[in-house]
Amino acid sequence: MSAEKIYILAIESSCDDTSCAILENEVLLSNITATQKIHEQYGGVIPELASRDHEKNIVPTVHAALEKAGVNLSQISAIAFTNGPGLMGSLLVGASFAKSLSLALNIPLIEVNHMRAHILAHFIQLGVKSSELGEKKLSKQSPNFPFLCLTVSGGHTQIVKVNDHLHFELLGETQDDAVGEAFDKAAKILGLPYPGGPLIDKYAQQGDPNKFSFPKSKVPGLDYSFSGIKTAFLYFIQNSVKEDPKFIKENLNDICASYQSHLIKVLLVNLIEASKIHEIDQVAIAGGVSANSELRKQLTETGKKMNWDLLVVRIYQ
Repeated sequence: MSAEKIYILAIESSCDDTSCAILENEVLLSNITATQKIHEQYGGVIPELASRDHEKNIVPTVHAALEKAGVNLSQISAIAFTNGPGLMGSLLVGASFAKSLSLALNIPLIEVNHMRAHILAHFIQLGVKSSELGEKKLSKQSPNFPFLCLTVSGGHTQIVKVNDHLHFELLGETQDDAVGEAFDKAAKILGLPYPGGPLIDKYAQQGDPNKFSFPKSKVPGLDYSFSGIKTAFLYFIQNSVKEDPKFIKENLNDICASYQSHLIKVLLVNLIEASKIHEIDQVAIAGGVSANSELRKQLTETGKKMNWDLLVVRIYQ
């Protein structure tokens, strides 16, 4: 007897992207994201503008996700939505829509923690519509418990010990700025458009990661601090430009490569230490910054040296 099919409509609106996904049990059928371009002219996310655009985007995004998945609203078993952390106005739009739709359909509502969702994304399987290809799906290996997860995004940097689907142990986190913010603020200092993190990654691929050096922040245990590194980068650029006004233009690739490599080394030092302390060799990475190509490269190299069973979350489109 085949298992009962449960269809989840999932809504994410924690920052400036409106996203909706449809899952059939653990299989992802569709994932649609409406990206807000309006923030580019301001060099960062403006919360009020973000919430207004969510209001415009949420209905067509949900419709597109249902259409791509080949699922009707009448088939939806429950609605999941991000309840935090995130921008209050943006979260309110997603929560209000999800609650209203769940009442209209008389189906359960599931609150989801943004950071836990990053980690649990490792259990998603990428699938195709059952109506077209029967039960065929593209499966991938899911983690075994316990495992460590380095969660890196624009607002958070954490090392988490995952004991099971509902039990998470925070081992270390940033005491100030997140690594994603350290990337974006450095890009702004360099005069790069928002979002600047991906551009630093792009230019770094053509640069020398050992050309320039930056200080390391001293924090106890497995915690992080990036505010000092960010400030040191600002002073480095200001002083260098005073001596040579063309410094950024002539050294952009090397600056990006050196700064990016430094941030990644800071991340991996604590992850290695956490693996040793807790004697866990199954290590995962998640969050928006996990898409950084150099981070994935260095993590893969470190994983080979440490004999880790490495899990890098798939980027779903």
